[in-house]
Amino acid sequence: MNVRRRRISGIAVTAATALGLGTLSACSSDSSAAGNTDKFDVVASFYPMEYLAEQIGGDHVNVTTLTEPGQEPHDLELSAKQTARMGEADAVLYLKSLQPAVDEAIAQSDVKTKIDAASLTKLEDHGNVEHDHDHGGEEHADEHAEEEHSEGGEHPLDPHVWLDPVKYAEIAEGVAKSFEKADPDHAADYRKNAEALAKKLGGLDTAFKDGLAKTDTKVFFTNHAAFGYLAERYGLTQEAINGLDPESEPSPARIKELQQEAKADGVTTVFYETLVSDKTAKTLAKDAGLKTDVLDPLEGITDKSKGEDYVGVMEANLKALETALGAK
Repeated sequence: MNVRRRRISGIAVTAATALGLGTLSACSSDSSAAGNTDKFDVVASFYPMEYLAEQIGGDHVNVTTLTEPGQEPHDLELSAKQTARMGEADAVLYLKSLQPAVDEAIAQSDVKTKIDAASLTKLEDHGNVEHDHDHGGEEHADEHAEEEHSEGGEHPLDPHVWLDPVKYAEIAEGVAKSFEKADPDHAADYRKNAEALAKKLGGLDTAFKDGLAKTDTKVFFTNHAAFGYLAERYGLTQEAINGLDPESEPSPARIKELQQEAKADGVTTVFYETLVSDKTAKTLAKDAGLKTDVLDPLEGITDKSKGEDYVGVMEANLKALETALGAK
């Protein structure tokens, strides 16, 4: 995934500060920009946060996102305009430790309501996730090792919590409470919308439990170690292509190791995703005699996504897993 440490340049920060709170209209004539509407203006860091804000806020919110569709969220760089818009928002919704540039900008921002999704549920240690996650990017891994969320100093905590519908629902509940507090005039609607979302996520959880209860194998291969929470929730084992850049080819030793595991555990499929290259996954699959398919980590929605929103893509993920694992 080529995850790299990103920082807002000093120029961008200085420019954003110079713009001040009263000059956002000069930044953008778009009436839907954060701070330019009569609605409760929310800036979301990337798609899973954007989806929560829209579902819970309904007609009362104007949501803008820092990560555009198709943009890999870890590589996000913020412009002076984006930083200024954040300062104009009523609230910002983000997931601390996923996007260092966003974390830094929020820390410097005067936004009154800062909602950290990572604080609304319990993050877990799924092993050396960042080593898998950055495909060998030592700089990014070193940075995250310093995060406050890390416990015991062994591994950073896994941020991919939105891929577990149960934990995502916990986050949604916390977001709703924050919205109610920040915009009390519409608190009843936020509660109602949050309850409706909880039912959707509960239905998704039930579908995964039922669909994956009986399978030929419980092991799946991924190009990106994003599915630790999902695997743990439904009794599966995620095996990521460890320490490999998406553009590079697996080493012969790693291919042999995965070939052996595929035979031992009945693995049929190597999953890749929509926002990074599929070259590594397809190389491994060819050499190991396996199939390939998409398992979407839902870091963004594009025209290549197998669904129009979070629920739709998660349903497509379930179907892919059922096929790959031999669901009964």
